[in-house]
Amino acid sequence: MQDLSRRTLFSLAAAAPRSRAFASGQGASAASADAVRTKARRRIQEQHLPNVPLISHEGKEVLFYNDLVRDKIVTVNFFYSKCDEICPMVMANLVKVQKLLGEQVGRQIFMYSITLKPEQDTLDVVRIYRTALGAAPGWTFFTGKTEDIDKIRKGIGFTYPEPAIDRDTSQHIGNVRYGNEPLMLWAACPGQAHTKWVAESFEWMVHPELNRIQKS
Repeated sequence: MQDLSRRTLFSLAAAAPRSRAFASGQGASAASADAVRTKARRRIQEQHLPNVPLISHEGKEVLFYNDLVRDKIVTVNFFYSKCDEICPMVMANLVKVQKLLGEQVGRQIFMYSITLKPEQDTLDVVRIYRTALGAAPGWTFFTGKTEDIDKIRKGIGFTYPEPAIDRDTSQHIGNVRYGNEPLMLWAACPGQAHTKWVAESFEWMVHPELNRIQKS
């Protein structure tokens, strides 16, 4: 074993507190970063992801944030069963998107569609609509109270600046909001966009670290 002089022992002893302080500093920095992320995540939830109740097509009462969004990768869009303008095109496209995503839906990605007209779209109506559409497991449809659904719609940013237009559900935006809640990554895309592009956009939330820019 190498012989250690008194000077060497002293220098090692002096270095030890500095090493512990450095490690402690790193731990404090990590803890501080975690606190910032937790605070930011909570702020996003409070401002944009209301924890209001909904009822799934399966008849289950759930809370939007706690049960559907927290710790998940999700997609959210709005519809109503008797919509004959943008809804049929968006929903038909999302059926194709779900097929492209395959088993990821319901495991890694959770698809949610919420009616804008719960007074018309009762639980039975939503079930029939979903079945006729051909949605597979992992894609859940919801109804609920008008005021709760409106909080979600406004929270995720699907609004018009003109109040009269915003109140008109027939003018609703055909976009899909998608995000990775724990990573606080959120985006939106047109529901009628190219099917493969929409599916890839959703998949990006599963592996955001991958470079998806294609070389020309």
